[in-house]
Amino acid sequence: MELLKFLKSFCYAATGVGYCLRTQRNMRVHFIAVLLVLSLALYLRISAHDLLLLFFAITLVVMAEMFNTAIETVVDLNVQTEHPLARIAKDVAAGAVLVAALNSIAVAFVVFYPRLVGW
Repeated sequence: MELLKFLKSFCYAATGVGYCLRTQRNMRVHFIAVLLVLSLALYLRISAHDLLLLFFAITLVVMAEMFNTAIETVVDLNVQTEHPLARIAKDVAAGAVLVAALNSIAVAFVVFYPRLVGW
């Protein structure tokens, strides 16, 4: 019975990821970037340590985008008209995505620059 509950919760989580991919343009953009970054990482044969840095940066961006989607959805559910606090909640959530994305750019620079400088 516990295993069934665990599997159901996993399915709910996968549904959430699928929802974000289907409905959020920025999430799709992030996943295209992930494919490009991981392809470049494989092509350049980066170390396991650097690959781990990339995975942490990727995960942070994807999580931030999902939290942003959740916050925007809850705000939209509860606020029928423009409200300054609703705007703040949405802007701060979007800002979190921006911070995570800037972090991922910095990580990519640290990982890829030394390998690409000689090209």
